[in-house]
Amino acid sequence: MKSILLQMDFGASSGAPVEGFASLIAIGFAILFIFILIFSFIKRYKRCPSDKILVVYGKVGGGESAKCIHGGASFIWPVIQDYEYLDLTPISIEVNLVNALSKQNIRVNVPSRFTIGISTEPGVMQNAAERLLGLGLNEIQDLSKEIIFGQLRLVVASMDIEEINSDRDKFLANISNGVEVELKKVGLRLINVNITDINDESGYIEALGKEAAAEAINNARKSVAERNRDGSIGEAEAVQEQRTRVADADARAVEGENTAKIQVANSDSLRRQREAEAERTAIASEKVQRAKALEEAYAAEQQSEVARAERERAFQVAEIVVPAEIDKQKVEISAEADAEQTRRRARGEADAILLRKQAEAQGLYEVLTKQAQGLDQIVKAAANNPKDAALLLIADKLPELVKIQAEAIKNIKIDKVTVWDGGAGSNPNGKGSTANFLSGLYQSVPPLQDVFNMAGMELPAYLKGEEVKTDKNVDEAPGKDKG
Repeated sequence: MKSILLQMDFGASSGAPVEGFASLIAIGFAILFIFILIFSFIKRYKRCPSDKILVVYGKVGGGESAKCIHGGASFIWPVIQDYEYLDLTPISIEVNLVNALSKQNIRVNVPSRFTIGISTEPGVMQNAAERLLGLGLNEIQDLSKEIIFGQLRLVVASMDIEEINSDRDKFLANISNGVEVELKKVGLRLINVNITDINDESGYIEALGKEAAAEAINNARKSVAERNRDGSIGEAEAVQEQRTRVADADARAVEGENTAKIQVANSDSLRRQREAEAERTAIASEKVQRAKALEEAYAAEQQSEVARAERERAFQVAEIVVPAEIDKQKVEISAEADAEQTRRRARGEADAILLRKQAEAQGLYEVLTKQAQGLDQIVKAAANNPKDAALLLIADKLPELVKIQAEAIKNIKIDKVTVWDGGAGSNPNGKGSTANFLSGLYQSVPPLQDVFNMAGMELPAYLKGEEVKTDKNVDEAPGKDKG
């Protein structure tokens, strides 16, 4: 602050701080004004206590001169509105009416006490705001007393002395009705009316009282005499009635005894019947209960057996079925594994066989290819003559064929051969039996010519033992064996 004040006092260079301080002061005044305004608005919001009426007057709208609020709150606008309270505390007024002229022109005194208060009814509150606002308690009491005096005189003038004295409820109802209507016009309501005593200066009411007292005394005396007379007559009648009633009572007693005995007998019979019925019902009920107990016991045992069977079944399932299922699954898994292994082994063997057969086929193909190439060379060597080529092949295999033909009887084991030979003369060919046997045995070997014929080929002439034809077309005699 010292630096700010120095800057405000010295030099033109202190202009900016001065402006800042002025703006702070302006902001402070604005905040203070807003706070005062809010506080004023809060203070102008008035709440009405339950024992008062809040009267807002001024410009209240709706064509009303004032707005009455009981048990609420209202905001009082400044300048255009203001407010006051009407007290709802009851007001007690003593009204001693003297020399009031009744309907019979007899003057009476009616001492009374009235309790009034400001009304809270909407329309009556408006009347109170218009006519009682600003008045003190004494002024309201005086105004109310004048209204009550006037209405009380009217009520007394409209009734007889006897009616006023005897029918107090009607008198009070007439007073309440008359006074209530007039009090509402100024915003008040009648709370209570209490008439203490009514008298008159001429003693009429007192005379009425004495007359009523004498009449009451005479009525009482007459009533006593009548009661005495009635007592004597009643006493005699009572004695007569006593005797009659005693006789009747004795007769009724005997009859009653008999009736009672009959009723006792009937009651005993009914009791025995009821006891038998009750016993029968009890026995039947007991049997029914026993049957129900046995039924429930059997049902409980059945449930127990069912539960035990369920438990046993669960135990068997857990001990046998589940392990069997597990073993079954193991066997199935093992069988699947074996089957898969067998399938794989078979697939491997099939692949091996396929490879082996492919190798054999490939080898056979190579052999046949080479044989075909060799046969082609043989055919070419035979000057493309197939027969000559076949002869070349046969000539190549001829030693083996001869060897096979010779070995056909090579391994025949002849331990002993007995030949009955009668000599050469017995056979047409001039040979002996032994020579014929050996010749026939050798002839059982197929000749080469037959072998060639079965193969669809022709044995060469030089192998048949025939002479080869020369170029000079000299034919030799067929069938000549070379030995």
